[in-house]
Amino acid sequence: MSTTASTLTYAALDLRRQLRDKAGMFFIVVLPVFMYLVFGTGGSERVGSGNVAMYVTISMAAYGAVTATTTISGSAAAEQQLGWGRQIALTPLRPVRFVMVKAGVALTVAAVPIALIYLVGALTGARGSTSDWVVSAVLVWVGSTVFAIYGLAVSLLFPGPNSVSIASGAVVVLSFLGNVFIPLSGTVLDIARFTPMYGYAALARFPLTEGHLVTGGQDPLWLPITSVIVWTGVFTALAVWGMRRSKERR
Repeated sequence: MSTTASTLTYAALDLRRQLRDKAGMFFIVVLPVFMYLVFGTGGSERVGSGNVAMYVTISMAAYGAVTATTTISGSAAAEQQLGWGRQIALTPLRPVRFVMVKAGVALTVAAVPIALIYLVGALTGARGSTSDWVVSAVLVWVGSTVFAIYGLAVSLLFPGPNSVSIASGAVVVLSFLGNVFIPLSGTVLDIARFTPMYGYAALARFPLTEGHLVTGGQDPLWLPITSVIVWTGVFTALAVWGMRRSKERR
């Protein structure tokens, strides 16, 4: 079997495995949809160029996408540490291709909650311009790659069977602190601006809100962009450090 065929076969098998993981898909898809139905349905009050329902749609899609990329990238690192890497080494699938496959699978799975939540939002009253829907969806999807690096970093720094649970569990906390689940204000909002999820979610919602906050005030565009760039650098540095530590332990 050629290298390309092996890569595609492994990608298809891994994607099917991820989609058949009922527990994982619950947290990636079902939970964000449920949270949208609780917080977003009936939110007809105007927000930016749309309404509250659209605001919640983007937020919950971001949460679902981040959960997907964090979980899958974290599991990739865990598999390598648990010896799966030795099995992969016996196949034509080289480490670089392995990482590319995992990244592709993570982004593919991340597209599932985004598509479903946007569909549910459209059917239950979420309103915005065409550009609000398209641009925000792209930003949610592409931006979730930052948390693929985050999941990898956490799994490398805290090796063991619970590393993925640690990474995905922390996403919940980061989402609360990042102004994703509930609108923050005052000192808590000031602190939130320095957390990883804040810039990602704010950038995804920017086409809708133009930086205006539900609780008052406005974030300039440079703030979420800078946040995403800085945290990407931080997570990348941590992942590299974790990789070096894992090699030293061997």
